[in-house]
Amino acid sequence: VAILHKSFKGRFKPVRYGQCWVFAGVMSSCSSLLGCLGISTWVVSKFNLAHDTGRNLSVDKYMDSFGWTLEDLMEDSMWNFHVWNESWFVRQDLGPAYNGWQVLDATPREESESVFRCSPASVTALHKGDAHLAHDSPSVFVEVNVDYITWLWNEDEAGSVCPQTLSTKKIRRCLRTKAVGSDSCVDITSLYKYLEVKGMYSKTMKKLLRVEASGRRAQVHSVGSHGLWHDDLLEPANKPSITGKFKVLEPPVLGHDLRLVLCLANLTSWVQWVQVTILYTHKPVAEILHESHAVKLGPEEDKNIPIAISYSQYKEDLTEDKKILLAAVYLVTKGEKLLVEKDVTLEDFITIKVLGPAAVGVEVMVVNPLSERVQDCMLMVEGSGLLQGQLSIDVPSLQPQERASVQFNIIPSKSGPRQLQVDLVSSHFPDIKVFVIIHVATAKLWAMGGQEWRRCPLFSSCPPLCPSHMGARRSGFQSCFSFCPTL
Repeated sequence: VAILHKSFKGRFKPVRYGQCWVFAGVMSSCSSLLGCLGISTWVVSKFNLAHDTGRNLSVDKYMDSFGWTLEDLMEDSMWNFHVWNESWFVRQDLGPAYNGWQVLDATPREESESVFRCSPASVTALHKGDAHLAHDSPSVFVEVNVDYITWLWNEDEAGSVCPQTLSTKKIRRCLRTKAVGSDSCVDITSLYKYLEVKGMYSKTMKKLLRVEASGRRAQVHSVGSHGLWHDDLLEPANKPSITGKFKVLEPPVLGHDLRLVLCLANLTSWVQWVQVTILYTHKPVAEILHESHAVKLGPEEDKNIPIAISYSQYKEDLTEDKKILLAAVYLVTKGEKLLVEKDVTLEDFITIKVLGPAAVGVEVMVVNPLSERVQDCMLMVEGSGLLQGQLSIDVPSLQPQERASVQFNIIPSKSGPRQLQVDLVSSHFPDIKVFVIIHVATAKLWAMGGQEWRRCPLFSSCPPLCPSHMGARRSGFQSCFSFCPTL
């Protein structure tokens, strides 16, 4: 809304704010672009979006024996999420079989015919496996359907790599949109996911690989003078003799220490020694903690390695997504190497409560989860039909673990379900964002003296509001609080 207002006030000059969810929201809004043209449009969020720069139909991640990502070998990437639109079109160019929802991505990762654009790709074509069709169908198909492969670097003369994990679910899931008529989430992955039956998925991927690579096999990376090829490296891995996984012992909360365990299991009937290297990091440039353990596992024995990460260790390097990556590389006596990874997302600590009917008052409960005093917090509040613009509220200084209740009044200008958004801003931690749905009652109309009078829907003791005084026809009960004798 703020972007549209700024564009209108500036006589429709461009507003520079290039985030995918902003473009998608502007395109789908009933009051803007596609919505005002009567084209059915909704917003789609894809979590774990693939960017296959190597053109080999997989996202390849390379790590060394210590769990560090080898950035110089990385060509591909995976976004935590990406947002685009779907619009309902008739496809006269492709035929009636491809009518329906079409993908429109206003902020694509790649160029299409030397221009950054992506649309309209038929969702029906993606579901059927017709990913070779025009208008960026191959690009969208790859973003939601490829595998995620982790490779472990071997520090030998040949500089070889071996596949550690091959995930067919990390990328091929979590396509979501908002339900019609409610704020619940709807999973639409099945509309994009091609049915993997009778080898048809493999045939589609091979056909798409020919399209992407123009008939040539896709090269993964060249290490020194040795060319490594995707087809050659994907050999069936031997069954591991040791397995491991991370387990969170208690809910991870921002500002608190994290407690986890690394669960190791010996799958053999003999004793094995394991050298475990554990790395805690959020991004390649920030190592939070690095430790190593020598573990003896008896025949078919399970053993847990406790892990503790203090807030002081991760607070400086935490970013907006509030995620910490844990990686463990363990070396078995026989030279076997295995890799275990886990993303930990920290939980928020702010709640919103509506006080009274029709959103008269709002209470925001803020908790200082840190072991230090916080004194620069601010609440940024906004909501379409609830507030005119953005409301800024200072939060009083909070001692460690102290709770504070921040209350304020809002005067709605529109009835019906409305979303109130609250953003807690502080230099001590990343922004915390929450929202609540408020159902605003419709103001009652009273016919008196040939005119319509509007009664305040909030207080039954208020007298009807005279249009000549209040402009009730124009602003409803917007000015009620200025004149209401009960306040």
